[in-house]
Amino acid sequence: MTELGALGWLFLVVAFGAIVPIVPTGAAVSGAAALAFHQHPLLIVLTIAAGAAGAYVGDLVMYAMCRTGGESLARRLRWLRDEEHLAAVKERLSKSQVPVLLVSRLLPGGRVPVLLAAAFLGLPWRTFVVANAPACLLWSAVYAGIGVAGGSIFPKPWQGVLAAIILVVIVGQTVSLINKRRARAAEEAPQPGETAA
Repeated sequence: MTELGALGWLFLVVAFGAIVPIVPTGAAVSGAAALAFHQHPLLIVLTIAAGAAGAYVGDLVMYAMCRTGGESLARRLRWLRDEEHLAAVKERLSKSQVPVLLVSRLLPGGRVPVLLAAAFLGLPWRTFVVANAPACLLWSAVYAGIGVAGGSIFPKPWQGVLAAIILVVIVGQTVSLINKRRARAAEEAPQPGETAA
């Protein structure tokens, strides 16, 4: 497969994964960057661009689905799980849109609640289109950086790809575990007006 063909596949995988959030898109970008590291430095830049473009297009489709289908679609596809968390995201998003979009792209599992909140708040298309572009670029660059790190440590490309994917999975699981612990601690904390037993 040619380099352009591989970049095209990366774009498609990331775009599909942005719409169907079960595909490990970060691992795809990291793996591609680890391979690119062993071939040509320019390919790393093109990998970042292909990953960012795929994420951007996928996010636009997902945002359109959320705006069009609304809450009923989100419930049917099981995107809407935690309404209290969604309310908190809506509040943060109404105060600062660009930083929230940037952070949501970097946190595993953070993107879908923010896209839902943005759609439910009626965030204008123009604002979303402009604010999401740097978020996708930053996301792609971070995951490509993980891939380059993996590719530079190991002499063979397949070892770098494997290391990058494992690192992405470990980081994702760690962040998910931290978020679950925080949510559990918040549930167990006494609410205002309650007295501790």
